[in-house]
Amino acid sequence: MDEKKIMEGVLLLLEGIGEDPMREGLRETPQRVARMYQEIFAGMAQSAAQPLSKTFHTQQTDMVLEKDIQFYSACEHHLLPFYGKAHVAYVPNGKVAGLSKLARTVEVYAKRPQLQERMTAQIADALMEHLQPEGAMVMLEAEHMCMTMRGIKKPGSRTVTYAARGVFADDEALKGRFFQMVKQ
Repeated sequence: MDEKKIMEGVLLLLEGIGEDPMREGLRETPQRVARMYQEIFAGMAQSAAQPLSKTFHTQQTDMVLEKDIQFYSACEHHLLPFYGKAHVAYVPNGKVAGLSKLARTVEVYAKRPQLQERMTAQIADALMEHLQPEGAMVMLEAEHMCMTMRGIKKPGSRTVTYAARGVFADDEALKGRFFQMVKQ
């Protein structure tokens, strides 16, 4: 990331909204925002290949579900946060990933300017590519600050997206079991 450009952009933003970037409370804001952006957009320099490369051989052939994975992201349209829970499942085909690796995969895609719909598909596609399971399913439930604090102003509304790949796309009973397990 180009920390200098971020700081220059924040300085221009502060001036643009009519603030004095040299007043006491704002003097270090450009540097703080640049450091924050390095953290919240760290996924720009990451790949799901890394967390999903650590696998273990298994005879397990039933669904593996990691649910209620908390995530925070930024809407690419307004650069405002959206946050919620991810539910990630797959049916192994000879290998499983460590459970923390599923959460790390969510983080890789959450820590970028994002669309929730794209993020859902990216996680499912990464599971299919790197684990080669029989199928994968991902569901995200999130509240978008662009819907809460501006525009329509509807706090508490949640957007739900899902992506089904492989056997999850073909087997309605399996898909139904996923939704049932997420609700428990």
